[in-house]
Amino acid sequence: MPLPRSKPRTSEVPQFSLYGEASRPEDAESVHIELIETRSRVHDWHIAPHTHAGLFQVLFLMSGHVSALMEEEVWEVDGPVVITIHPSLVHGFDFSEQAVGFVLTVDPHVVFSAGGSDGHGELFSPLFLRPMAIELGRVPELRERMETLLRLLIAESAAPRNGHTLMLEWLARSVMLLLVRLEADHRSAELSGRGDFELFSRFRALVEQHFKEQWQVAVYADKLRITPSRLNRLCLKLAGHSAFDLAQQRLILEACRKLTYVPSGISTIAYELGFQDPAYFSRLFKRHLGVTPKEYRRTHVEE
Repeated sequence: MPLPRSKPRTSEVPQFSLYGEASRPEDAESVHIELIETRSRVHDWHIAPHTHAGLFQVLFLMSGHVSALMEEEVWEVDGPVVITIHPSLVHGFDFSEQAVGFVLTVDPHVVFSAGGSDGHGELFSPLFLRPMAIELGRVPELRERMETLLRLLIAESAAPRNGHTLMLEWLARSVMLLLVRLEADHRSAELSGRGDFELFSRFRALVEQHFKEQWQVAVYADKLRITPSRLNRLCLKLAGHSAFDLAQQRLILEACRKLTYVPSGISTIAYELGFQDPAYFSRLFKRHLGVTPKEYRRTHVEE
């Protein structure tokens, strides 16, 4: 789940057909596709809070970062990710420069009429239960298929031919069906607990990359797009230690390795591990292992 922040105060929220179009023409197509950068670059990568009456919108951020206002929250997410936006939901975006992706806007009737009288439209119901942000990076094959369909939508919109509207609707339904599968896999992973293991693995990978920078738990949580309290619960559940303790343990492990195998001075090792004060490093080391760095080195080098 994306990390929520407080909603900025807004006055009256404008209602648009698309980003800057206050009304919807009678002959407007039921499917619209455009690149994120097409409109966002013009607006200095900022899309002010607004709503779309009767339209379902999906943001496909393939690369870059977005700060997405979603009614009462602000989601901080990095691509590749999919964000679903329900009809009349107040939303706005602040993209990082050079963000790349697609914005697909669909009349829900197009989705729910899929399959005619066969009832296949119900397949799409999970997408309309709540706004979602789902990572695309874990399923590269699905991401590639989805991006191919989105580019076909862009091409069809740019050069209409016979059956143009039908082609747009078929392609849009195909994209939405892939979203249904992605959502089902995501929900299944959460229910089975596999999502927790994947999240914990990502945390351990981040610790491995950044332990020398001595990040705060909140920084790790922000990178994982969860709250610090959830990260701590996850670590306690799967490792029996808090997130802070696990990061500290990795730091001390590296200190032990350097003291054993690297002939640098203790102060030098402290600085290499991100400590500003070698004396504090020594106190922390002793608190964890019961001996000073000097005593540890003497014992282990002699062995």
